[in-house]
Amino acid sequence: MRPFLFPTVLACVLVAGCDAAQSPVETQTPVETQTPVETQTPLETQSPFETQSPVEAPSGGRPDYQLGTAYPPDDAVKILVRDRTAAPVDGLYNICYLNAFQSQPGEEQAWEDAGLLLVDGGSPVVDEEWDEALLDTSTPEKRKAVAEIVGGWIDGCADAGFAAVEFDNLDSYLRSDGLLTVEHNIALAELLVDRAHRAGLAAGQKNAAELVDRARSLGFDFAVAEECQEYDECDAYTDAYGRGVVQVEYADQPESNLAESCAARGEEISIVRRDRDLVAPGEDGYLAQWCDQG
Repeated sequence: MRPFLFPTVLACVLVAGCDAAQSPVETQTPVETQTPVETQTPLETQSPFETQSPVEAPSGGRPDYQLGTAYPPDDAVKILVRDRTAAPVDGLYNICYLNAFQSQPGEEQAWEDAGLLLVDGGSPVVDEEWDEALLDTSTPEKRKAVAEIVGGWIDGCADAGFAAVEFDNLDSYLRSDGLLTVEHNIALAELLVDRAHRAGLAAGQKNAAELVDRARSLGFDFAVAEECQEYDECDAYTDAYGRGVVQVEYADQPESNLAESCAARGEEISIVRRDRDLVAPGEDGYLAQWCDQG
């Protein structure tokens, strides 16, 4: 589930920076100091994840998923996921949501001005389900430029007090009409995971169960898995990440998904059932259910 942001947010990041919480592109750590993608050690020969800078990954506890409206979480919540434009909550394990491979609705122009939208026949390639234009990860130069912008967001999450980031749309290549490959996106993910670790943050894989082994080998620390019970994918995530999985099921799917999830893995990982629009308590349609409710 992706939040909807104001169209000015990305333009601020790309052009001049609108407040102190966002790291302006001009003052970010230059991506040029990273080892170029084309000369990096091949993934299959990289040092294993355990040798990366130590970070704390989530490992169980009641989660809340607040990518829409941020609101005071339930007293029993231990893990909180919010958009990068929202503030973390003291005393909780806070995860910062970043849409790292697609544009948020309304932000396409800023990415287009930067020359970073994926284009086919002169028009941006769009994820029709979410009305999000895909970012171009097809060349080392484009990946470095995207990583520089998203890297500023990562640094902003760290400065705000988040403990981790989750990177959405790792599987955007599946919606690219063949213009992108899994290798393109994996190469960008490698840059982003490294940037997160250098900022002291755990890096979360969002969905893409088919990529869990590759993502784990890159150094991803945990996963946020939407509807893995509905699509029979949960074991793939827990096999790779153990307790480091935040599972989100939705209210427009069978209620039995929650009961089955809780029976299978409720004592090991973090599980919540939310309304699809992720609205706040008191708004029409709000729902938040957990395994440990009486």
